[in-house]
Amino acid sequence: MIMKTSYKNLAFIAFTAAMVGTVSSCKDYLDVAPQAQITEEQIISDPNVATNLVTGVYNIFFAGDAFGNDVRGFQYAVLGDIASDDADKGSSPNDYGDALQLDNLTANGNNGVVNNIWRGYYQAIARSNQALDKLQNAQFDEAAKNKLIGEVRFLRGMFYFNLVRIFGGVPLVNRVPAASEANSPEFSTKATAEQVYEFIISDLTFAVANLPDKSGTDVGRATKGAAQSLLAKVYLYNKNYQQAYDLSQAVITSGAYGLYADFTTLFRETGNNSIESIFEIQAGKNTACNAAIDRFTITQGPRAGGRYGWSDLGYGFNNPSESLINEFEANDVRRNATVIFIRPTTGNTSSGTVLYDGFRIPSQDSVQNERYNYKAFYSRYSESNCANFDRLPKHVQVIRYAEVLLIHAEAAFQLGNAGASLTDINLIRERAKVTPLTAITLNAIWHERRMEMAMEQDRFFDLVRQDAVQPGRAAAAFTAHGKTWNARNKVFPIPQAQIDLSGGNLKQNEGY
Repeated sequence: MIMKTSYKNLAFIAFTAAMVGTVSSCKDYLDVAPQAQITEEQIISDPNVATNLVTGVYNIFFAGDAFGNDVRGFQYAVLGDIASDDADKGSSPNDYGDALQLDNLTANGNNGVVNNIWRGYYQAIARSNQALDKLQNAQFDEAAKNKLIGEVRFLRGMFYFNLVRIFGGVPLVNRVPAASEANSPEFSTKATAEQVYEFIISDLTFAVANLPDKSGTDVGRATKGAAQSLLAKVYLYNKNYQQAYDLSQAVITSGAYGLYADFTTLFRETGNNSIESIFEIQAGKNTACNAAIDRFTITQGPRAGGRYGWSDLGYGFNNPSESLINEFEANDVRRNATVIFIRPTTGNTSSGTVLYDGFRIPSQDSVQNERYNYKAFYSRYSESNCANFDRLPKHVQVIRYAEVLLIHAEAAFQLGNAGASLTDINLIRERAKVTPLTAITLNAIWHERRMEMAMEQDRFFDLVRQDAVQPGRAAAAFTAHGKTWNARNKVFPIPQAQIDLSGGNLKQNEGY
């Protein structure tokens, strides 16, 4: 492991004092041999050692806890899915009150989920800044140095993009603070959302200029295409449609990516790192059996809830909503690839729901909820794992080619290029086996986005974005879902614990 180094913690953002570590894994770039101690002199002189340092930033995805600090695990799913109209909390009615508050849009600053997300993301940013602090002094080849810096700035840009979507304006911590700055208001004062976006764009622009193409690096590491795709999404959020179009067009014409032929297997092990993958959180077996996101799968797995004693597969959270189910068109293959439907009781002992690995879930009288997230499911019976069911090695596809087509389609439409937009949407619909469109509208693009990206933890943020384009859209969506949307809900509350630790310098979001 990389040796520990210390600097003064900034408690309000829950910085970690430990220098980033590495994980030994069977998956491509995670194949890092454990090392006793790594000095700063080795980092700045040896590109292989510096690469291991950067791997430690990627490994922040594994560092959290399903109900503790989190970056892209279950609690992120609470915000992106459960708080949206795509899903309900699930499990038993009173289980996990913090998630229930978010599901009902009634959370305040004392909500544990938002505090854990805040802490997780600022730990991720701390790792990024620590790595950049060392890499800036690297004395090896300039191109290799800038590639590593580009990877970290891509990740930091992604971390801040999620933070600004979750909380709006947040403190910008762009370097490792000196010990004398531990209580500096600079690091507890919220930047505006516009300033945060400027910072994200700067990080991702550097990444675009310095990262290699997909073929020029190990599987799972950030690439030029990943940076272009994420930057296109950032520009879409900022209604800069020309930049969103140009960047997504560059990804499309690169020829490096395409739609994976069979949507029904895209989210299984066989779909890992496919032609559709642009940036994907890697997971795999390692000596400690923990190279995976903690309980990402099991928290969302089908649950017996004490009924009839069958061996269930999870905690039963994040149930696809009736609103989502009702929007799927007839014969859309994405419906049954996105949702595990629990069949009603028929009186036949052989009835039930058979999953793709052959596991049979009993019918509704023996299962707590009616629907579960199939995209989060990972077979403990037919897919590789090392029997740590809390850390099943489920990959998470953060950016995939279908979303780039959706970004391109929306940007093209907003620029008056309906023909390009229609082509993009029909490519996606063709794979889904639904009838091609003959004309395109903004609502048709948004419909396609919901169907394609359902239960991938993006819906809440996308609804807020759409509402900024078409006011009233979020309220209508939540009304259809049986809930009431208020203006304050476009962002989540700043954690009260962080406000207290800042001495009140950090201010609560309006309406909370």
